[in-house]
Amino acid sequence: MDLVLSEEQELLARTAREFVTGRSSLKRVRQLRDAHDADGFSRELWREMAALGWLGIVVPEEYGGAGLGWLELMVVMEELGRGLMPEPMLSTVLMGSTALLLGGSEAQKKEHLPAIVAGERLITIAHKETGSRYLAEHVATRAEKSGSSYLLRGEKSNVLDGHVADWLIVTARTSGGTRDAGGLTQFVVRADTPGITVERLSRIDSRNAALVRFDDVRVGADAVLGTLDHGATLVARTADRATIGLTAEMLGSMSAALEMTLEYLRTRVQFGVLIGSFQALKHRAATMFIESELARSAVMGAHRAIDEGRDDATIARLASVAKARCNDAFNLIAKEGVQMHGGIGMTDEHDIGFFLKRARVAEMTFGDSAHHRDRYARLEGY
Repeated sequence: MDLVLSEEQELLARTAREFVTGRSSLKRVRQLRDAHDADGFSRELWREMAALGWLGIVVPEEYGGAGLGWLELMVVMEELGRGLMPEPMLSTVLMGSTALLLGGSEAQKKEHLPAIVAGERLITIAHKETGSRYLAEHVATRAEKSGSSYLLRGEKSNVLDGHVADWLIVTARTSGGTRDAGGLTQFVVRADTPGITVERLSRIDSRNAALVRFDDVRVGADAVLGTLDHGATLVARTADRATIGLTAEMLGSMSAALEMTLEYLRTRVQFGVLIGSFQALKHRAATMFIESELARSAVMGAHRAIDEGRDDATIARLASVAKARCNDAFNLIAKEGVQMHGGIGMTDEHDIGFFLKRARVAEMTFGDSAHHRDRYARLEGY
């Protein structure tokens, strides 16, 4: 497997870095947090990202996208991660668009994908529930047949960007018990449908999430995404690809945190010498660099596997490898960065703390390292 970027991909990465550097500083992220911004991100920047084609990188041209690959998406996500940009790439592009591409009917794709690519529609997945942790089949929300339609009842927690979403892809149980593997169905539902209430939540990294309740929400049969009662496969396939995309963002964030720390080691003077000259700190910095490079290989390998059309089992394994590596590396680099900065690293005024908070939230999103190591072992039959 070739783990290097092409000239075109390198150019895309430079364009994305220039955009992030010029349009989105960590000062902006802090201002959004402190102002309790109603959206939690910039709709102006979102429209600019749409104009650059980033929202439709992997969407086929027939639906308004660029028809490129996941490796191109990776280089953009990496640069967005460097700037800790809170725009809804994870929820709308990595989750929503992916689910539609994998399981949507032709009518659903034509209805939603062009609007998403144009930056005119936000969509997210409402799947996780209280008590489910990382067990994907744990779904208590039910969709009961009512004539030619369905009534949704239940509650979804930690719905990413749920408070600004125009549409929700809701996982509900159309048969079976709460933890049965079968009987799951996904529905594409307008967020303003009567019976839906959304409570905005804020994670420790100040990113957006929501608690969404469904009280006899009526949806038609045309809202079914994929196959009735067999939605577990679609849920898993979408989650694996979204996980892989998230690791690209994590890679960018850990790279930025590492560079920030190395720059501090080169300029901070203690006891009359640069602290970067201390052998103990050199060793720790070398470990951080090695961990980031190992993570890069895992992330690039997982993205390339999607582009190569590898089977779902292989993609699932590589998703777990990449996520476990990035969880460990990002947390290590962020923690070491705070420690090497000393007391100033613990203050809110210094940017390194933002990366530690993001590392903790990203780790818990789609599964921590213990979960993915256990999952990989099960996939391998151990």
